[in-house]
Amino acid sequence: MIKAKKSLGQNFLIDENIIKKIVSLIEINNKSILEVGPGTGNLTSYILKKNPKKLLVVEKDKNLADLLKKKFEDKILMINDDILKVNEKNFDNEKLIVFGNLPYNISTEILAKWILNLENKNFWFDALILMFQKEVADRIISKFNSSKYGRLSILANWKLEIDKICDIRPGSFSPKPKVDSSLLFFKPKKNFPQFKNSKNLEKITRIFFNQRRKKIKKPFKVLFQDNTKVLNKIKIDLNLRPHNLKQEIYYELTQEYEKL
Repeated sequence: MIKAKKSLGQNFLIDENIIKKIVSLIEINNKSILEVGPGTGNLTSYILKKNPKKLLVVEKDKNLADLLKKKFEDKILMINDDILKVNEKNFDNEKLIVFGNLPYNISTEILAKWILNLENKNFWFDALILMFQKEVADRIISKFNSSKYGRLSILANWKLEIDKICDIRPGSFSPKPKVDSSLLFFKPKKNFPQFKNSKNLEKITRIFFNQRRKKIKKPFKVLFQDNTKVLNKIKIDLNLRPHNLKQEIYYELTQEYEKL
């Protein structure tokens, strides 16, 4: 009997109705698939029923990796490693469809890594179908002027179209988490703002949201030294607070910052 490890943020998805819903969201037949955090292989089984061309599986837990290799044999390609240490560019030559019941303790880190490591329009995936703690999912999809809107919303929506599929109750997992979860569907955008270095977007949002309840006058001064040209070009009111600015403003600010 495999026990979930709290240290790895493991909550195994056991609800067949939710699993069926997940695999029906996109055509899997003859496609290359990546599953992150397969746990005991409940979703894995349903993915295989849809006849993918290839199924790569990343599982950090050695006991679970051994269990999955024994259970599925040559039907899966196992990578027994930490997803944060795996270079996604080495996964496959073909674009992947990614499924992930992500460990809640590192879910935002995984998403941020995948977005920041993308080079221009060289997406290594066709779609991401990912499970998050509901509170995190709400932050990812939140719009400006919302209390949940922040750095994660701005980063996630930069290169990706995001749809919320559904919320999922704790009873769909074993062991039951203490919070609800949400399933999100991400598709690459065809057009998005270009930066010389994506870490500049991280820097801009970090400085602006460092004191999210205060006016943006101070962070603007820190970054642009009261540059009136930038202020006039982007037309922002320095009496606003960080969550009052649309995502597009942060992308423009990053581009202007890179010109300095």
